[in-house]
Amino acid sequence: MAQKSISCGVSQMPVVGLGTWQSKKGEVGAAVEHALRNGYRHIDCAMIYQNEEEIGETFKKVFSEGIVKREDVFITSKLWCTYKRAEDVLKACTKTLKDLQLEYLDLYLIHWPFSLRPGNTFFPSKSDGENPYDGNNPSFKETWNALEKLVDQGKVKNIGLSNFNKDQIAEVLEFARVKPASLQVESHPFFPNHDLLAFCKKNNIAFVSYRPLGNPGNLSKNPELKNLLEDENVKEIAVKHNKSPGQILIRYQIEKGKSIQ
Repeated sequence: MAQKSISCGVSQMPVVGLGTWQSKKGEVGAAVEHALRNGYRHIDCAMIYQNEEEIGETFKKVFSEGIVKREDVFITSKLWCTYKRAEDVLKACTKTLKDLQLEYLDLYLIHWPFSLRPGNTFFPSKSDGENPYDGNNPSFKETWNALEKLVDQGKVKNIGLSNFNKDQIAEVLEFARVKPASLQVESHPFFPNHDLLAFCKKNNIAFVSYRPLGNPGNLSKNPELKNLLEDENVKEIAVKHNKSPGQILIRYQIEKGKSIQ
């Protein structure tokens, strides 16, 4: 399938991507292979998803077999919160590249604006009497400067942000030598993030929406969530255009100038 793309720093990002959050080990590799065989050219990963090694085996297979060329696939990963100190950024990126079996990433994002205490766990607890947050409190500038070095070294083509608000992005823009290429945040009709989208467009930052369907997989855990796929307005529009509710929700994002995953 031919894909529309949007500008993302020095690259073009396909507007429809496959997200791998909550993709189970033993299943995620097959899902990524199926997606790539059927036209997907944008795969979204993250260290914290704890499935990058399996995805890496799939990348190795599809690239070596010529199913798709590496340069034709836009691959994103994210820097986890326990690696925000300058000396840890390269370490995290190196592990992700090794696990994904890649020489470079198309996009590397700071996953969240807060920092957790470095150590041998992704989620430090208070049970040991220590603060789970990083006492060094690395600044955005410290972390961002370390990401810029990854660009200089050719390990990543573009760098960006995830789950940052407008004020936090503005702070990064004040000192960034390499400007943020992309922002990834939750966005759907019940949470459209219009102001943030306008801010990103003004600053030439690609806007990527996660949970474009409203995260129906979590409805059992949180009954207060609304199921966008069952929303009467969405279903009415779907019937009118002979499409599924999911297709309508995806097109809604694309029409706003966003990429989705």
